[in-house]
Amino acid sequence: MDVLKDRRQLRRQATIEEILAAAVKLMARDGVAGMSLSGVARAVGMKPPSLYEYFPSKMALYDALFAQGSAELAAAVRAAGYSTGTDPLTALLAGARAYVGWLVRHPVSAQLLVWRPVPGFEPSPQAFAPSVDLMAETRALLVLAVERGRLLPAAATDDAVLLFTSVIAGVVSQQLANEPLGGAESGRYTRLMDPAMAMWLAQYTP
Repeated sequence: MDVLKDRRQLRRQATIEEILAAAVKLMARDGVAGMSLSGVARAVGMKPPSLYEYFPSKMALYDALFAQGSAELAAAVRAAGYSTGTDPLTALLAGARAYVGWLVRHPVSAQLLVWRPVPGFEPSPQAFAPSVDLMAETRALLVLAVERGRLLPAAATDDAVLLFTSVIAGVVSQQLANEPLGGAESGRYTRLMDPAMAMWLAQYTP
């Protein structure tokens, strides 16, 4: 019985992943807010009532997409060396580059994560948790940089964190809004990531 249960769970998870992938394709074509459950159902060969067994509402599907995107984004940032076990400034810069690069390569997810294109949608605490954890890691790196004398104490304040995230999100938004097909490194705006971070560092460097 456990084997049958595991198989059902695997099939269900595979179907969910297929639905999420189809939703991303439709959002790329029709706009993030233009996605419809009936369109997603048709894309995966389902009737709409069958889709409700996996996602009871359009907002539930958006929430799953947000959760998937935020988790993948956080993983990409950590894979770049975002850790207090390394030099904090090196980690911050590497993480910022990875953050921008992932979002530019995943423009549909970027709109859902960085902008608010769907009226009335707010991610659930569970879907937002990877973003919260990543922000906590950012604060830990800033505190470590201050403790080591690499940055001024003001760098660990709420305002400094807001400015840090605004610089990064601003680069992403400008790139996607003005040159969506530009590369993560050679784009008109993404290539300015390092100078933008240098400006932030100059504000808080002793």
